Amino acid sequence: MAGTRTRPDRCPGVLRPWQAEDGLLVRLRLVGGRVSSAALRSLVATAEEYGDGRVHVTSRTNLQVRGLPGRDGRLAPDALAALEATGLLPTRTHELVRNVMVSPQSGLAGGRADLRPVAAALDAALCAEPALAALPGRFLFVLDDGRGDLVTRSCDLGLVALDSISAQLRVGAGWGPVVPIARAAVRIAQLAYEFVVHRGSGPAAPWHVSELAGPLVAVGRPDPRLPEPASALRYGPVPGGRHVPVGEAGLDRGAVDALTAEVDHLVVTPWRGVLVPEESR
Repeated sequence: MAGTRTRPDRCPGVLRPWQAEDGLLVRLRLVGGRVSSAALRSLVATAEEYGDGRVHVTSRTNLQVRGLPGRDGRLAPDALAALEATGLLPTRTHELVRNVMVSPQSGLAGGRADLRPVAAALDAALCAEPALAALPGRFLFVLDDGRGDLVTRSCDLGLVALDSISAQLRVGAGWGPVVPIARAAVRIAQLAYEFVVHRGSGPAAPWHVSELAGPLVAVGRPDPRLPEPASALRYGPVPGGRHVPVGEAGLDRGAVDALTAEVDHLVVTPWRGVLVPEESR
C-alpha cells in the first residue's frame, strides 16, 4: 500500500531502463496494443544490433527489448537513437504514462463501439497536459468496447461501452458516471489530472486510484447494460483476424517477417499474443 512505500515506482521505459542480468531492458508503450508492421520490423532490427535479437510482449500489450548497452541507468546514445528511429517513442516526457489497453478486436469485429478513436484521443490528451507526466508508470487505462473481454481487468481509469454512443466510466475498483463516448477521452484525462493533484508527491505517494484517501468521483451503480465477462481471446482464427501466441522467448526476425508479411499493423493482446488483422495491404 501507499503508506508503506519508500520509493516511487520503477516501471521501465526507454529513458528509464531496467538493469537486468543480461543488460538494460526497455519497455515501449503501445496505445491499444497497435503497432505498425514497419515499426515492428525496425524494432527487431534494433534488437538484433544492440540487444538479444528479439522483441518481447507483455500482458499490458506493450513491447520489450532486452540486453541493451548502457551505463548508470541510461541507454548508450546510439541504442537510444535507434529506438527513437522506430517511431515507437513519440514523446520523451510522457512515455511512461501511455498505458492504454483496449479490446484488441475493437474496430475489427464485434463489440458495441470502435474504441480506437477514443484511445487515440486519450493518448493525445495525456501527452498534451504537462502535469500528467507525473502519473506513475503502473497507472493503467482500460477500455472495453462492450464485448466484456476487459471488463474484469483491473485498472485505474477506463470505460466499458454500453452501446455505440455511451459508456460507463471505471474509476479504480468502482463505477463512475455514464458518459457519451465522444466525450469519454476528455473526461478520463480530467480524472487522471485530478488523481495527480490528489496523490501528492514523494516516495509514499499513491500509484493507483484505489489507494487515494477519498474517491475521485461519487461511486455509482453498475449499469444494467454492462456486458458479462468474456473469456480470453483464443489462439488461432478469430473474428477479425488470427491470434498468434508469443512465447517467453519473444519474436525473432523470422517471426516478425512472417507476421507482418501481408498486413500494415498488428495488435498486441493482453494474453501474450499478437492479433493479425484480416485486412491485407
